[in-house]
Amino acid sequence: MKDEGVIRLVIADDHPLVRDGLRRLFELQAGFSVVGEAGDGIEAVERVRQLAPDVLLLDVAMPRMTGLEVLNVLAEEGIGVRVILLTASIESEATVHALRRGARGLLLKGAPTEQLYRCVRAVMKGEFWIGHERVGDLVQTLLRIEREASMDASPASRLTPRERQVIAAIVDGASNKEIGRTFGLSEQTVKNHLSNIFDKLGVSTRLELALYAVHHRLLADRPVAAAARARPAAPAKRPKARKTS
Repeated sequence: MKDEGVIRLVIADDHPLVRDGLRRLFELQAGFSVVGEAGDGIEAVERVRQLAPDVLLLDVAMPRMTGLEVLNVLAEEGIGVRVILLTASIESEATVHALRRGARGLLLKGAPTEQLYRCVRAVMKGEFWIGHERVGDLVQTLLRIEREASMDASPASRLTPRERQVIAAIVDGASNKEIGRTFGLSEQTVKNHLSNIFDKLGVSTRLELALYAVHHRLLADRPVAAAARARPAAPAKRPKARKTS
């Protein structure tokens, strides 16, 4: 029989010591009851199905099924459990994904005990919890997080490691043929890389690309040095032998 006013929880973490520690914390605080535990993502889904808890405390990095994958399954099955993700760090893009998939809260693993209690209570009231505070307006929060994420994303952040190598070679003055020989690519592949680079950075010539790379310091930690041109050294010319009479 369910006790009125008592928040029923399932704790899902692949470390037994973490599960045991969290369970003991909730046992020390009135108004909470840990009704089940899970050691991986699949088991977490099964416990929720069987026990119908109010709140699922879910580690993000779970074996067999990640925390985000658990969220997907719960959403597909229409299970209304409130999920709080336990994570080592909170990043804007990951937060948006988690909230869109149905998470009600994201709590840092190193958070003080009192924040853990407050987070669970806030989520039970229909609020959201991100980091160390409750959030009432989810829409505004999502817009703010997405805006911050978009500000962090520069055109150069979309470059692949190979494209950065090609840029380094272009700055060194290498031709397409020389770049291909250096990296074991066909000239057509090099042209394809250049086309993608031009599109991503909004430049149209090799000179503009080189200037862009220097101005935006794209090659500050480049993996390719000036020797990337790999031009073979011209053989030294032998002096002509004098004819002797």
